[in-house]
Amino acid sequence: MKVLLIYPECETTFWSFEYALPFVSRKAACPPLGILTVAGMLPEEWEINLVDMNVRRLKTRDFKGVDLVFVSAMLIQRHSTLEVLKKCSLEGKKVVVGGPLFTSCPDDFIDLADYLVLNEAEVTMRSFLEDLKKGKPKKLYTSDEHPDLSITPLPRWDLIDIDDYQTLMIQCSRGCPFNCEFCDITNLFGRRPRVKSSRQIISELEAVYDAGWRGPMFFVDDNFIGNKKEIKKILVDLISWMDSKDNPFTFTTEASVNLADDEELIDLMARAGFDALFIGLETPNEASLMECGKKQNCKRDLVDAIKRFQASGFQILGGYIVGFDSDDETIFSRQIDFIQESGVVTAMVGLLNAPPNTRLWHRMKAENRLIDSSSGDNTDGSMNFVPKMDKEKLIEGYRGIIKTIYSPRVFHERVFTFLKSYNPRRKKGMRVREVKAFLKTIFFLGILGNGQSQWYYWKTFVRALLFHRKSFTEAMTMMVYGHHFRRIAKRI
Repeated sequence: MKVLLIYPECETTFWSFEYALPFVSRKAACPPLGILTVAGMLPEEWEINLVDMNVRRLKTRDFKGVDLVFVSAMLIQRHSTLEVLKKCSLEGKKVVVGGPLFTSCPDDFIDLADYLVLNEAEVTMRSFLEDLKKGKPKKLYTSDEHPDLSITPLPRWDLIDIDDYQTLMIQCSRGCPFNCEFCDITNLFGRRPRVKSSRQIISELEAVYDAGWRGPMFFVDDNFIGNKKEIKKILVDLISWMDSKDNPFTFTTEASVNLADDEELIDLMARAGFDALFIGLETPNEASLMECGKKQNCKRDLVDAIKRFQASGFQILGGYIVGFDSDDETIFSRQIDFIQESGVVTAMVGLLNAPPNTRLWHRMKAENRLIDSSSGDNTDGSMNFVPKMDKEKLIEGYRGIIKTIYSPRVFHERVFTFLKSYNPRRKKGMRVREVKAFLKTIFFLGILGNGQSQWYYWKTFVRALLFHRKSFTEAMTMMVYGHHFRRIAKRI
């Protein structure tokens, strides 16, 4: 059987880094790990091709001789997904769909796809393939089972050109012990974190290493430290493997802020090569944290926790939200102060939205406040429910935050607040690709740039070179990020 796997185009967002990628000569930030993993579940005798629409266009010739099309997508890919399904219909091809978008909104696609294989593919894909082999596939496959990840196959990296991407990806665990009201992770993967074995993780890293990759990798776990006991065991083995390979990768992941309470775990992660963490910091408003069930953030000095992470060698990527029922009009200035004081350079601030079937979604529906579906992009200035605060004031205040924190002067100040606290564990040299990217920053930001952006580029350049030489690479990378974030801010 000949099959075509399609990963629809992602919208331009905060995390797409669309305006930063040209500096490093990459086509997309990350590969489609989910559908590459699903590809590893398909029969070995099948002829498989994959089109990631984020690196190349889907063409009519891609459908030639294809017996079955598989489509996987997230909420942010909804528009492109609808276009893909329309194209498949025009080409007369049967389509199998799965992934977060379809699992969250199955009714929206029941008439647009031939087969919906939802929830976790280790369970439902197996059932679909068995029925397909018998010639009797069903329309819908769902399961409440959260499988042991020991049965998860290696991703099919051979189906893509890894050099198209800035960062490769790996998954260690699924599930999160917390249950924040606005988050859909527990709906998708449950509250009991399931963790792969050290053997699996090392095998996946070996596969990427053997493919020739050196550089950044993202552990896509929704909470990497959800099962601390097992993660510590894996990190010990990861440290040994990384040392044996002369530390070929640097790692980023997502974690809850209670990591700050475990110095042993912080040290193990740093020694293993982790140098960046995304943390949902959300808000300095304790009442809003309680409202959304973010208890792990409550009753702690969040700025102090961030500073400790930075001193341990981590750059913190922060997620922030405005629009909680408990927010008043002081939240806008408080968020700006919170972000600036902590030195979180990559600060994603979004308006609160209610993703499908989250606790927040159900509450808004019960209160007759739900007005639309979520776009999947909480930084596009939209909301899908009626807020308690006047909506115009909320949106105006939100825009004020974004305009302020990514203005060249304020951004520059935040970079150096970070650098003052930052203590990198490993010295980072520049490979050929990084040198080329650095030269591009000089030309495009330092020479062709204009106004304040150009001035603060050179101010950062000189100041970092004189006073933060060991973090010079990070400082220049942040100038590129600032360029991207300012471009994104103009849409809001």
